[in-house]
Amino acid sequence: MTSAAVKSTVAALLLAAQAYPAHAADLLRDQRRSSVEANSVPELSEAIRIDGRTSVIDGRTLWFPMSRHKVRLASIDSCELPQWAYDPRRHGESAIPKPVPCGPLAKAWLKRTVGNAQVTCSVLAKDVDGALLGRCTMRGRDLALEMLRVGWARTIARAPAEYDAWQNYAMSARHGMWATYVLDMPEWRAKAVDRTLSRRPIADFNLLAERESEISPPFEDARRRPKRTDR
Repeated sequence: MTSAAVKSTVAALLLAAQAYPAHAADLLRDQRRSSVEANSVPELSEAIRIDGRTSVIDGRTLWFPMSRHKVRLASIDSCELPQWAYDPRRHGESAIPKPVPCGPLAKAWLKRTVGNAQVTCSVLAKDVDGALLGRCTMRGRDLALEMLRVGWARTIARAPAEYDAWQNYAMSARHGMWATYVLDMPEWRAKAVDRTLSRRPIADFNLLAERESEISPPFEDARRRPKRTDR
């Protein structure tokens, strides 16, 4: 795919996401989250193939209602639905950066990409919470790769080289969450006490202030900028 084609695809997806916001009613209330660490998942004795239409739970998880399977996109991670990121650019006189709902935005991207199309997942492992881990495609498009391409997911350990390449592209272009200041997802899961959809942005701002790691570089640039002065 040419650079121009990639940029055209990303722009089209950006416009589409605005028309498909995430809604709380789409979330399965009894789902637990996992660490999605690559070395914590048991492999299945044989591959499982799952086909059908899906509902989108979050930016990395699909639900197949006919077969009642929950499938998580392998080799990637994304913000949880209640998680907030922050725009590192200064907006007005506020000392707190502008919050960005990275979880709902990641879900909106995946929801728009999938639509009502048939999805096929090749499953080889289970996550620690029992969800299936698989490579899922829709009309020949790798859904995990699509999420990486627009910057609303990141790779985890032992991801395919192609995934890392598209992540590097999204990072350099600062697409999606790479344009924000966002806490690493495993750290967020370990520290966030309130994981309801009513979670306030200030809670994640406080976690970021005490962070052990962050995954997006732009805020580092913001810290090096000179203080704003009135002209």
